[in-house]
Amino acid sequence: MNTEDLKKELGDLIWKMATNLVHGGMVSPVQFMDYTLGALFYRFISENITDYCNKLMIEAGVPNADYLHMSDEMAENARDQIVSAKGIFILPSQLFRNVADHAKNNDELNTTLANNFKAIEQSAIGTASEDDVKGLFSNFNTNDAGLGTTVAERNELLTTLLENIRDLNFTTYIESGLDVFGICYEHLIKMYALNSGTHGGEFYTPAEVSYLVAKIAAAERKTVNKVYDPACGSGSLLLNFNLVLGAKNVREGFFGQEINLKTYNLCRMNMFLHNVNYDHFDIRLGDTLLNPQHELEEPFDAIVSNPPYSVPWKGSDDVTLINDPRFSPAGVLAPKSKADFAFTMHMLSWLSTEGTAAIVEFPGILYRGGAEQKIRKYLVSNNFVDTVIQLPPNLFFGATIATCIIVLKKNKSDNRVCFIDASQEFIHEGNKNKLSIDNIDRIYNAHITKLEETHFSHVVTTKDIESEDWNLSVSTYVEQRDTREQIDITELNARIEQIVKRQSQLRQQLDSIIKELEEDAV
Repeated sequence: MNTEDLKKELGDLIWKMATNLVHGGMVSPVQFMDYTLGALFYRFISENITDYCNKLMIEAGVPNADYLHMSDEMAENARDQIVSAKGIFILPSQLFRNVADHAKNNDELNTTLANNFKAIEQSAIGTASEDDVKGLFSNFNTNDAGLGTTVAERNELLTTLLENIRDLNFTTYIESGLDVFGICYEHLIKMYALNSGTHGGEFYTPAEVSYLVAKIAAAERKTVNKVYDPACGSGSLLLNFNLVLGAKNVREGFFGQEINLKTYNLCRMNMFLHNVNYDHFDIRLGDTLLNPQHELEEPFDAIVSNPPYSVPWKGSDDVTLINDPRFSPAGVLAPKSKADFAFTMHMLSWLSTEGTAAIVEFPGILYRGGAEQKIRKYLVSNNFVDTVIQLPPNLFFGATIATCIIVLKKNKSDNRVCFIDASQEFIHEGNKNKLSIDNIDRIYNAHITKLEETHFSHVVTTKDIESEDWNLSVSTYVEQRDTREQIDITELNARIEQIVKRQSQLRQQLDSIIKELEEDAV
């Protein structure tokens, strides 16, 4: 079985487990995801710590190394070393497997879990990993009344959940080299998005879109200094650099900021689940536009983002923002009702002179007037816009609109801008559209080569864009394919002539029938 088949099999396994529990009526789909992701994360970090400790003991010549069954007292001797390496410490008695195996007979399971989660987070206090670990389990409230009206009911559900996660057999997938926990996370977060209504796309960018954006931002380099996303959601755009370059080739790590507390926790979990160690990522909580958290780390070689579409922000209500070096170069602020270009200007400001930013945008920013037109004028006239890509509709959960990608650079060697109409580059998957590998390759190659292709890609100069009043809509520059049926006028006229003749014959036959009826009546 090839890798793709194994991925699908693993995804189906996770989906079946999740669906069975949700359809059992125990919890709502969205609530269930919080607990399932938390339990999955608990299993991952427990196994990660166990593997690390067993390896240390084997290297030290300890016979029958088995951290899972070691006494807590003996394990304490290695606390500092483990925290330094992994960012957290988990006693053997607190490991996921030991808790899950005894869950059915533990009348205080909810309390045990709460205490274990608290101990894991507290193990990082006063260390370099404190900010990366603090609050990781805050979405997993073991005493939530939604789990059951009594402690017994809550513990019954928690037991079912832990045993389901425990019994997932990952051996085949791990041996094949798959990022097992990362794939599980992606499928669960996908289910979360499917059941979160219109807000599902806020934290989940489909994997294939994330991959395309990361590939564009990597710009065919072998390494980058660091990657940044100012609206990082669950971190999928950042983590796709693992696929594009490999984590070790993002030399200084992954940086991101997220305004939503729950999503912020999901992102940090996702980093750990993808084996990005605490000292190689820096995810912060807060409003990027008003309180950016990574001023000491900018500029960035690669910036990727799918910021929220047309959300309101303070804008002109805060008189200090027009003097902010991120926004002031354009001479105007993004409208208060639409922060899209505020995010764009922020990213441009923090982009290195050799860097590339690839941003998924709401299509309205390409053509809307007022302040947004002035910002487009600034971007184009200063030669920052490299490529504009029109994506297909219905790629994102909770959003059927056709989004676009704007690629920004500060080191362009000419004043050309490439426009790509990829609106038809998709395959169907269920009730959604999806970018296939072939779709991704075609879009990416057009962006890199800047070659002209009728009805697909067209390259213009900044002067051409100026003549269109700074409009960046792809349809303005890429001629649309005429899908109307081609009509042969000569053939059409011949057919009309035959129709007229036939009508005349029918009329004569009808007149004859009427005449006969009238004669019979007399």
